[in-house]
Amino acid sequence: MPTAERHSDFLDAAYEQALLGFDEGGIPIGSVLVIDDRIVGRGHNRRIQRGSAILHAEMDAIEDGGRLTAKGYRRATLYSTLSPCEMCSGASLLYRIPRIVIGENRTFRGPEDYLRSRGVEITVIDDHRCYELMQAFVAESPDLWNEDIGE
Repeated sequence: MPTAERHSDFLDAAYEQALLGFDEGGIPIGSVLVIDDRIVGRGHNRRIQRGSAILHAEMDAIEDGGRLTAKGYRRATLYSTLSPCEMCSGASLLYRIPRIVIGENRTFRGPEDYLRSRGVEITVIDDHRCYELMQAFVAESPDLWNEDIGE
């Protein structure tokens, strides 16, 4: 399990992924999958870039991690710059990822209470960079944002 000091390093890596997505013209959400204090998967929302219905940042990070053992997932922490949606939360439950660290949940809040009820440890950092990046994106591209969250 990552120490409190490492949370900022891993959230920084997720934020870098979000910036990469933004630079590619996509939705600026980033994620990293960490096992034993090491990043094993990195991803960002690529729905726009790949024309995908499901390639959210968390899904991309899990995919980038490759085929891992069940024991590996059970030692993992998933970092995301934005609160994971129902789909990404479901993937976390499927693989029994026990911890999720969230950069911010003011722009969007996924089913955090449900995850907690299923035993997932949720930590919300409320990182100003994550929030400001999402607010700028929503203001600049409301149609893309609304398409992604289904409103």
